[in-house]
Amino acid sequence: MNYFVEGLQGSGKSTLVRKLSEKYPDYKAICEGDYSPVELAWCAYVDLDTYGAILAKYDSIKAEIEAKSFEEDGRRIICYTKILTDIPGFHKDLEQYEIYNGRLDPKSFKEIILRRFGNWTGDGCIFECSVFQNIVEDMLLFQVCEDRQIVEFYREVKDALAGKDYRILYLASDDIAANIEVIRKERSDEQGNEMWFPLMLRYFDESPYAKNCRLSGQDDLLAHFKHRQELELEICRDVFADHYSLLKSKDYSI
Repeated sequence: MNYFVEGLQGSGKSTLVRKLSEKYPDYKAICEGDYSPVELAWCAYVDLDTYGAILAKYDSIKAEIEAKSFEEDGRRIICYTKILTDIPGFHKDLEQYEIYNGRLDPKSFKEIILRRFGNWTGDGCIFECSVFQNIVEDMLLFQVCEDRQIVEFYREVKDALAGKDYRILYLASDDIAANIEVIRKERSDEQGNEMWFPLMLRYFDESPYAKNCRLSGQDDLLAHFKHRQELELEICRDVFADHYSLLKSKDYSI
């Protein structure tokens, strides 16, 4: 069996991954930024020519880059957020090679996701937000897809996962605003300056969806999160009915 821990930001995904890891010590926990066979968040996805150019540009940390690089389908996946360096602009430079935030055309985006889900053959893994969060955000905010288009795409995802043992554990939030307030405080520096929320707000405000609909600010972001959760729960019910368990955020029994 493999577990996909899903839910909105602040729903407690990291905590559940930790609890499952403690309960099943033989399982491998895969979080955002780690090398994952099914998810590319916080990772650069490049062809060999681009990879060679990156190594040449950052020759002083070439060994570190190679240690966090993985070959797949004739390309390289670089877990760049796991590389500690004080080289100015390094992380921002490699961020441009992620597949999310509208960086790829919809066809290429879907092909990569479906191919990776289809090629995956692992067992005994606990994945953090690898099925919904980054994919759905991209399709809603950057591709500006309708809900029905996203649901139909996930029927293709389920087909790609056919024959694999997995269960989606979805942490549903009753009070999204309260959960967001908690992580706003948790993800602040020692002086209390917020690190995460301003970035999240800018990410939303500058998306094509928000601009097209003339949305901005905290209230509109929370409304987006509510819509996203409703959509993801619809996908669970209609597409993954035999592969998911619904858990109440921060109120469940392992």
